[in-house]
Amino acid sequence: MQAAVAGLPTPAGMAKIITGVVTDEKGEPLPGVSIVVKSSRAGTMTNEKGIFSLDARSESDTLLISYIGYRTQEVAVKGRSQLNVQLVLSENSLADVVVIGYGSLRKGDLTSAVATVKSESFVKGNVLDAGQLLQGKVAGLSIGTPSGDPTSGSQILLRGNTTLLGANANPLVLIDGIPGDLKTVAPEDIESVDVLKDGSAAAIYGTRGTNGVIIITTRRASGTFSNSVDYSGYVSTQTIARAPEMLTAADYRQQIADGVRDASWDQGANTDWLKEISQTPLTHVHNLTFRGGNSKTNYLANVNYRSLEGIMKKSDNRTFTGRIDINHSMLDDKLRINLGMLNASNKYTTTGDGFSFNGYTYRQAIIRNPTSPLKDAAGNWYEQTGLFNYENPVSRLYESDGRNTSQNSRLNGSLTLLPVEGLKLSALFSYTRYNEDRGYAETKRHISTLRDGRNGYASVGSTQSIDRLMELTAQYNADINRHKFTLLGGYSYQENEYNTNWMQNWDFPTDRFTYNNIGIGQALKEGLAPQYSEKRETNLIGFFGRATYSYDDRYLLLASLRHEAASQLYGTRKPWGTFPAVSAGWRISNESFMKGQGLFDDLKLRAGYGVTGTQPTNLFLGVAILNYGGYVYSNGVWIQTLGPSQNPNADLRWEEKHETNAGIDFSMFKGRINGSVDYYIRRINGLLYDYQVPSPPNLYPSTRANVGKMENKGLEVLVNFIPVRTKDFEWSSSLNFSTNTNKLVSLSNNLYKATNNYFTTGGTGEPIQTFTHIVNIGDNIGDLYGFKVVDISDDGKWIYEGRDGKPVNYDDFQHAFEDKRVLGNGLPKYYGGWNNSFRYKQFDLNITMRGAFDYQILNYQRMYYENTGLQQYNRLKSAYDKIYGKAVLSKDMPLEFNSQYVENGDFWKVDNITLGYNIRHLKSKYLHAARVYVSTLNTFVITGYKGIDPEVNRLGLAPGNDERDKYPSVRTFTVGVNMSF
Repeated sequence: MQAAVAGLPTPAGMAKIITGVVTDEKGEPLPGVSIVVKSSRAGTMTNEKGIFSLDARSESDTLLISYIGYRTQEVAVKGRSQLNVQLVLSENSLADVVVIGYGSLRKGDLTSAVATVKSESFVKGNVLDAGQLLQGKVAGLSIGTPSGDPTSGSQILLRGNTTLLGANANPLVLIDGIPGDLKTVAPEDIESVDVLKDGSAAAIYGTRGTNGVIIITTRRASGTFSNSVDYSGYVSTQTIARAPEMLTAADYRQQIADGVRDASWDQGANTDWLKEISQTPLTHVHNLTFRGGNSKTNYLANVNYRSLEGIMKKSDNRTFTGRIDINHSMLDDKLRINLGMLNASNKYTTTGDGFSFNGYTYRQAIIRNPTSPLKDAAGNWYEQTGLFNYENPVSRLYESDGRNTSQNSRLNGSLTLLPVEGLKLSALFSYTRYNEDRGYAETKRHISTLRDGRNGYASVGSTQSIDRLMELTAQYNADINRHKFTLLGGYSYQENEYNTNWMQNWDFPTDRFTYNNIGIGQALKEGLAPQYSEKRETNLIGFFGRATYSYDDRYLLLASLRHEAASQLYGTRKPWGTFPAVSAGWRISNESFMKGQGLFDDLKLRAGYGVTGTQPTNLFLGVAILNYGGYVYSNGVWIQTLGPSQNPNADLRWEEKHETNAGIDFSMFKGRINGSVDYYIRRINGLLYDYQVPSPPNLYPSTRANVGKMENKGLEVLVNFIPVRTKDFEWSSSLNFSTNTNKLVSLSNNLYKATNNYFTTGGTGEPIQTFTHIVNIGDNIGDLYGFKVVDISDDGKWIYEGRDGKPVNYDDFQHAFEDKRVLGNGLPKYYGGWNNSFRYKQFDLNITMRGAFDYQILNYQRMYYENTGLQQYNRLKSAYDKIYGKAVLSKDMPLEFNSQYVENGDFWKVDNITLGYNIRHLKSKYLHAARVYVSTLNTFVITGYKGIDPEVNRLGLAPGNDERDKYPSVRTFTVGVNMSF
């Protein structure tokens, strides 16, 4: 059923003020309906009588008319000045299309756990990448930004960890169906993001689907457009969200006066070292989109420039991206052609060898004596080379310099043929080339020369990656009476060529050439400096199919199968994997016994099961690899040996995740309340792990094998509601909540036995040098493991919990492995988000909030900087607070990892606040609509955590470890504008 539209014509060539009334199927007026001109995005709302008035610029304009609970309609103006539109109930937008693997489905037909976030719901303001757009929006999807570095990105974890070796937790990211990453496309160029969360949805991607699939749809050319230009841009600045409270020069001198610190440590200056390496950054971002064309040929061109400055000096990130999308149809729309091109150039300054801002510089600023001067009397950097790990942070910044540049280019095209009714044949091709060059240099005045005698240092490197993709699909749709079904079959081939090289050199005659003439250093000539190069090729071949069936819009079924092989398992007995999935749904609200009830607009039960895989990170584990070794003397000649470098395992296979998901979707009161509830169980079998084996007969004492098992369980709840809707004011809100438990079930079988029923992981770094986490079979992943402190003695020494549970004094404590305890867990058990959108006349206010609960963090800053010994290093002010109200920690206590530094990490963060004003009915001939706004990001946080930011690393097997060399989290303030021409 379509909208009923009636209207009166307007004389050609005149500017058009279009008026009209929007009603429901019963003829009742609908207030608050959104009417937007498709070409210019100019828009308005209906009043309490359903009446609207809007300025249209062209007879070919099309209006988008949308209202929650009703189908969105596209209505062509066709020269009319009055339009009366009747909207049809969409049963909670069940007719909306959701992108899934290799196709799309109506929302009402979904039987899997899939979340969709449209551009109007994205996090606003200065975001780093596409991932940050979704923060707090999707239940079960944890997105964090632990670093304020402008080159960093989002950290994503969907429904818990799924592997033991390597973090390897990132979801598969597809941009318009083509593999990429969250930085491939500019955030301002994204139309929507669909997240395939459960196994039944992701199984069609086989070995790449275990950690979920994020499908990004960019703004595309489609339909009829009068030529239009959209501009959006903003300017931002930042402050450090929370800085550690270190001792100041005045504090030092007071401690000297009090006899706490030796007078020799007053070096006469007053230096705020953190201030010396930080700045007030200025970021500006500009986005231009050009649209045009007709029903047969249309185009979209996007240009995006992002210039990001960091809060730390010499940290930046500049990216220029251009993208073109062209569509053409012929043969009465039976043949459709799409061509696309994307090119992104990026560059950023580096003060570390191979990475952007060197976090070690931040560490040095934190621990540096605040009475130390920047330079000595002769004008040289003030250094104390005799002190261990003690360097002038400003010297490190200005006596090093580097640059990373990269270019990411993609060409893609697709053909779609509709030979007969219901049949669609498609082909997708893409070619992606990524090139990166990096160079880094340290001068003769750098601490590495003064301390290590390097006399200047430089390194250079380059990386190239080429991806080729071909996908062929055939899809047949049929609608026979009340039976609807779709059959899909396809073939996918993807290959990658990767090569990289780098070299180092030192002992240069001059600093003039930095890294641009690396060969003039002496270390390479003398064989002292390392060089490295590598080239590898991988491919992935897959055959896949899917069938969907619906009877009378009540009973729904989906089944899929993928059979694929990848070169990671080259040489093994089973390089191919098979990944099935099935899901079903029952739309209870469409049953006859639900007729006449006024509570539910839609009510659907669904359940699904799917198998996905995880690819090993290493290549050629199934075959013997030969490496060069030492030399032997034979017949008067030294000959270099060549031999196997690993134990091959021909029985290696994919790690497999078997996931069961049950859910319910609901909509009530004409869409005013809607949402979903999902419960899932993930069982991962065949986890890869390194096992001790006898040698001989094995060449080496360790072999990698598929043995372990892991389990994840969780609950996800999403509720959207509209508490208030009037002509002038509307409040819409969205709540999400999720839980997750993640445990290791087993690690041995009849052939491979784990040495212990546990293993340790994580690390504190020097000088403590111990692990931080333990993974026990049968227990949750993420357990922090260390000594448990229960008290402190009068002379400031730790008192621990002993093996029998009784207190043990420091001098009697053995500090052995058997004395350690589980001190907490670094993975949150609960996540929550609350998003609110308010509209009052032409003002809008959006507030995004989220939190994580019931988890612990190892506070590295306190662990290292609350010790009162080592007086050459600055300390946190809290180092001199009494512990348990009894005594200050003795200066004789060594640095150690214990429960005193493990804190609750619970937080509730107001992420984003955006206030905007929409300017409509402009009289300008060229400017159709505009919006101005102000925004804050990482606005404030409610937490008991004493560190910089409770949002720390959650990936891998050592979650909850804060960082000592941390780039501080930042608070961002933005002013922006959107304009349509």
